[in-house]
Amino acid sequence: MALSRDDKTAVIDDLVAKLESSKMTVLAQYTGLSVKELQSLRAVARENATSLKVTKNRLLMKAMSKVDALKDSDTSLLKGQLMFAFGNEDEVAPAQVLANFAKEHPNLVLVGAIAADGTVLSADEIKRLAELPTKDQLRAQLVGTIAAPLSGFVGVLSGNLRGMVNVLNARQEQLES
Repeated sequence: MALSRDDKTAVIDDLVAKLESSKMTVLAQYTGLSVKELQSLRAVARENATSLKVTKNRLLMKAMSKVDALKDSDTSLLKGQLMFAFGNEDEVAPAQVLANFAKEHPNLVLVGAIAADGTVLSADEIKRLAELPTKDQLRAQLVGTIAAPLSGFVGVLSGNLRGMVNVLNARQEQLES
């Protein structure tokens, strides 16, 4: 069914909003995926603060021309049936969602990505990006790194107290016998 002019304008406006709020937009070919597989991909994407959109490439190009940072971006990747994954909270999340899904479903092929500043990334760069830890994982690693010396210091202090308690217990047993 063909879209009316008003419908196209609404889709473009929606894409403009998604592109402006997105830190990374990942492109993937989804030909050959079943409806059930697409539904599971959408569920995984929702859990990871990533939104998926399937639309005509021409409409995305028009939306990109309305976003200042993306006006001069290379649109050569926009060929064929593409799915667009928008990451609003994390630059790595859309790449990880699609790359992890593509490992189990070879019909999903990563094409590339467009960063918020208009930089175009290749499929290989997206795969390397997907291997990076997320912001939450990095925060957990940082907290662990900061807490490690403190927990070691607490262990040393409690070791001295344990030693003193053991000496006092031994002395008490010696006096009782």
